[in-house]
Amino acid sequence: MEERNKLTPEEEDRIVENEFRDVLNGYLASNHRKKVEIIERAYRFAKEAHKGIRRRSGEPYILHPIAVAKIASQEMGLGSTSICAAFLHDVVEDTEYTVEDIEQHFGKKIAQLVAGLTKISGGIFGDKASAQAENFRKLLLTMSEDIRVVLLKMADRLHNMRTLGSMSPNKQYKIAGETLYIYAPLAHRLGLFAIKTELEDLSFKYEHPVAYERISEQIRASEARRASVYNDFSYPIKEKLNGMGLKYEAKARLKSVYSIWRKMENKHIPFEEVYDLYAMRIIFECDDVSKEKAICWQIYSAITDLYKLHPERTRDWISVPKANGYQALHLTVMGPDGNWVEVQIRSRRMDEIAELGFAAHWKYKIGEGEEESELNAWLATIKDILDNPEPDAIDFLDTLKLNLFSSEIVVFTPKGELLTLPNNSTVLDVAFGLHSQIGIHCIAGKVNHKLVPLSHRLQSGDQVEVLTSQSQTPKKEWINFLATAKGKTRLRAALRKELQPVVEKGKEIYEEFLKDNEVIENNEVVTKVLGAMHFQNKEELFTALGSEEAVIPPYLAKSLRPASSSLFSKILRPLKGKKSSNAVTVPEKEKPEINFKETYILHADEKGSNFIIADCCSPLPGDDVMGWVNDDGEVELHSLTCPRAQVLKASYGKRILNTAWAAHTGKFLANVRIEGVDRFGILQEIIQMISMHLAINIRKLDIEAQKEVFHCDLSVLVNDTQVVTDLCSKLRQIKGVQRASRVN
Repeated sequence: MEERNKLTPEEEDRIVENEFRDVLNGYLASNHRKKVEIIERAYRFAKEAHKGIRRRSGEPYILHPIAVAKIASQEMGLGSTSICAAFLHDVVEDTEYTVEDIEQHFGKKIAQLVAGLTKISGGIFGDKASAQAENFRKLLLTMSEDIRVVLLKMADRLHNMRTLGSMSPNKQYKIAGETLYIYAPLAHRLGLFAIKTELEDLSFKYEHPVAYERISEQIRASEARRASVYNDFSYPIKEKLNGMGLKYEAKARLKSVYSIWRKMENKHIPFEEVYDLYAMRIIFECDDVSKEKAICWQIYSAITDLYKLHPERTRDWISVPKANGYQALHLTVMGPDGNWVEVQIRSRRMDEIAELGFAAHWKYKIGEGEEESELNAWLATIKDILDNPEPDAIDFLDTLKLNLFSSEIVVFTPKGELLTLPNNSTVLDVAFGLHSQIGIHCIAGKVNHKLVPLSHRLQSGDQVEVLTSQSQTPKKEWINFLATAKGKTRLRAALRKELQPVVEKGKEIYEEFLKDNEVIENNEVVTKVLGAMHFQNKEELFTALGSEEAVIPPYLAKSLRPASSSLFSKILRPLKGKKSSNAVTVPEKEKPEINFKETYILHADEKGSNFIIADCCSPLPGDDVMGWVNDDGEVELHSLTCPRAQVLKASYGKRILNTAWAAHTGKFLANVRIEGVDRFGILQEIIQMISMHLAINIRKLDIEAQKEVFHCDLSVLVNDTQVVTDLCSKLRQIKGVQRASRVN
């Protein structure tokens, strides 16, 4: 980047023109109708509009729209309308031009896409706590207008992630967290697998740079051994396929760095124990779509003649494609080295749709085919949720993520129609999916002609009939039976309607209390009341008051009056996005000011610490952590792997702190789980190893033996995460210990 800053204006212009030519040449090589003139005009228009403006990295701003256009065209397969919109996507937001100007120069369709992109870019770094959730909602609303808006937003986010290095560390955390929380699952849901993988890997690279580098190095170091194992496995298969006269391509598809790391974290295993590092992918050429299924099963038959099949790991997504259009046949077989290997079989058409998603469909000129109707069904689901949004935008985001992340099952109605549902869906999900009224009055179901309760979890292939009764009313506990976002949203709406009179009565009691005690309602008062009475939100409070399940304690009145809340308001003001300085004064403890633009150094001594440890993940010095300034002005530490941290980054970006551990931060409690084969004297060896050889202070030890197996939960005081890693390594060397790993 620095080199580029030293260039003359003429050299810079030549680089920009070359980048544009690259986009144009890629477009000309595609199957799209050639509309070069309008693309040229859009580029010249954007170049003039952004003249003199530079990105944070120092390069001319126009290089960003060019890069987005290139991703849209060459990585997503979109056409001239999208390329023009990509060139112009920041013009309305960053310059004097309006959407009307764009429409006048480039027509209604391009103007609509630019307007859609402008609408969802506002507020992405907004001041409100729920800005990202609201922004996500806008993003999904535009999906029902034109899917290309979302695809272009994906391209924009992908280029921002590729150039994230020029951002400040706290912005990197925020953007990477938001990408993992919102954009990667959305890319997955839309079938953009190549982009989803890259977004995940880039987010991981900025959130866990050390782990990213370590796993990348381990992948490089094991390449020769991996290639040798793959060649031994694939050679007999290739011989067989050649004998069948097929035209195909066979390759090893390596797991992404992020997915390897996630497997290591979830299963508490080292890199060497991740056996399914790669899958074999066979892509065959076939011009006739009707013959694809038969060829897939012929290849399946050839492979199972050679290797032993894992009976529970065959996935047929050809007969019933995934909701995002994905089609393939997956099987898992035992390789010659004794490890299971997954083989993915696809036609060239299936492969391109899998990598590029719906955007690849133009190439195969499929009209309103099955994939499109599946996509329309997905859009209809989103539209339904948007029509009945959660009162709290963060709830809304979590509800939607249920559908974005879930794997799917397929069930049938009594008439034989297919329904695609998230895994763990119940009869109640089907009922609410059909209609709100059917859900509200659902009493039970019939699955494969057998009577089952409404909480019955469905399996793929089940035939489901919903039974209703007019006397049935919705119950609060039903929320635990629902897996679909639509079901949860509709149930909450029904419960709110049912509880409305109770809520109104509770609101009156609350307002009467404030009036009697001369307290003026504001955010601080609400926060104090909710905190003191242990309620999540006002609706819960009003419901409890209205149903006489709770009473506001009289002693609260004194602490709610303005004099006592002045300190509280001083603390909260900077958190609400007011234009004060970057510093937030932390109450009650002597702590330094918090400057959000600088790295916050974490330290602790006998007098106390300048942070608090979050219970949800209990990080240690040496862990990758982030700071979050809570409502009390304290710096709350979360591990970057913590699910709560993902929500905080995506929802409260303004309060995120980039942190670093001081050299000596104090002693912390760490939990270790030990499992192994029981034998006489093993416990004594474990205790001796920890206290005598390693000189670590044991705070708790729970051991349980069942027949030949023992489980041990250990709590120890340590200085940092490296001590725990060394401890686990030493414990695994004790005869009989099978596994020793840190747990939260």
